Amino acid sequence: MKVLFTLIPPEDLRNELKKEFPDCAFYFQKGIKVEDSILQEAEVIVTYGEDLNEEIIELAEKLRWIMVVSAGLEKMPLQMIGQRGILVTNARGIHKIPMAEYTMGMLLQYEKRFRRMWENQKKAIWDRRLNMGELYNKEILIMGVGAIGGEIARLAKAFGMTTVGINKTGNKVDYVDKLHSFDDLNKLLPTADYIVSILPSTPDTKHLLQYSHFEIMKNSAVFMNIGRGDLVEEEVLLKALKNNEIAHAILDVFHEEPLPKNHPYWGMDQITISPHTSSVTKKYLPRSLEIFKDNLHTYVNKGETYINKIDVTRGY
Repeated sequence: MKVLFTLIPPEDLRNELKKEFPDCAFYFQKGIKVEDSILQEAEVIVTYGEDLNEEIIELAEKLRWIMVVSAGLEKMPLQMIGQRGILVTNARGIHKIPMAEYTMGMLLQYEKRFRRMWENQKKAIWDRRLNMGELYNKEILIMGVGAIGGEIARLAKAFGMTTVGINKTGNKVDYVDKLHSFDDLNKLLPTADYIVSILPSTPDTKHLLQYSHFEIMKNSAVFMNIGRGDLVEEEVLLKALKNNEIAHAILDVFHEEPLPKNHPYWGMDQITISPHTSSVTKKYLPRSLEIFKDNLHTYVNKGETYINKIDVTRGY
């Protein structure tokens, strides 16, 4: 069985795969092209997902399984993949530790004015009058609470925060004090001190947040988006900040990435920007490949229970 990686893991991880699965032929390369000879022979493709298109899927005649070593699938030709009956799994869940730590780190940075401290340090300014806040007793609303949101909630509880979650399933999530459906969004926004979105990009979530939502948020609220950039139109968020509907926005994802140098976000004190790095960690690939190896054992043994099997009709 031939397994094509469109990424090149570190040598130690490649060697582990070869040792654990001696009957599989692994091919490692950066990216994929229609002229690649291995494409027509590969039964499994391991990818970040962004390099697959309909032409690639059509040429991969023997393809039976795609392992996406990330969580986002919005750039993949899911309809065609579904028509071919190709299994899709992803690395959902591996992001929970880095993204939860990022979330709490950014909230602390905002409340404790770390950015201003750093600016003062560069200018040798001794200023003890910084208006610092606390996370304690604040309410955090997590949109799209699941594995990542549950970890954010766990850390938030350590700071004495009230945790509120919204998801579609309604399944109980540890450390979330109150769990609601999206029908309750308008009831929850007015009391939240921090609104954190981890939502994927789907037809239901695209431009989900409208200006009316920001109008009912607290003027002191902080909005954070670490899910996907199309949750809210840029003009809507800019208007909400300009009109002081909320106090601050922390953005890790954007409509266009990289964020253009002339984008108005860059010059705004009310916005904290990071370059889509909330999930970045040195342990990213090792964790992803642990899921892949577990699923590869299932695949080789013709099992049926896969970790993170994707419903291609829903996109998650």
